[in-house]
Amino acid sequence: MPLDFGFIVQSLPLYGRAAQLTLTISVWAVGLSLLVGFLCSMVIYYRVRGLQFIIKIYIELSRNTPSLIQLFFLYYGLTQVELKLEAEPCAVAGLTFLGGSYMAEAFRSGLEAVGKSQIESGLSIGLSDAQLVRYVIFPQAFSVSMPALEANAIFLIKETSIVSAVALPDLMFVAKDLIGMYYSTAEALTLLVLFYLMILLPVSLLLSALERKVRYGQFGN
Repeated sequence: MPLDFGFIVQSLPLYGRAAQLTLTISVWAVGLSLLVGFLCSMVIYYRVRGLQFIIKIYIELSRNTPSLIQLFFLYYGLTQVELKLEAEPCAVAGLTFLGGSYMAEAFRSGLEAVGKSQIESGLSIGLSDAQLVRYVIFPQAFSVSMPALEANAIFLIKETSIVSAVALPDLMFVAKDLIGMYYSTAEALTLLVLFYLMILLPVSLLLSALERKVRYGQFGN
């Protein structure tokens, strides 16, 4: 059967609001995941006693359990200890918990790719530990990690589709709601795909451009 374009036009405002929520959650989740991942990778890289073991447990737990179960645990499980998270902060926390571990592994691979000679050269000219990280280690590690960070960011944005499980009116929630009420499956799914494309395609292009700039920046413009 042909698509009902009248229904599609009527549904656009619902998808627009849902896309705004999806994008807001994505920005927070990706940003916080980068921060958590970088801090965790530094703990592992410098072998901080006590914390290193905890971080490794967190990474394995996060990467080897389903993201939906993690979200359910935060939203429903924490109520057993009198801790109630609202749906939107819970979604951001759940995605950050998931994304932080992947970002940590991406940063760690970049940090380990920095040659010892680079670090020794920095120390030989009198750089402090903080200056060594800022001017020598981090720029090179970030360049090497960029492809993995880009893939993880896109992965996290796509993972926002699970937040409908805690009754957040994101894109997936709206699509399922319209299918349930009007049985307009083809129209609802078409809009779902289009709106995810409108979010993910520009992000992918921007991150790819940033990756090229970072990777080849050392050769000039």
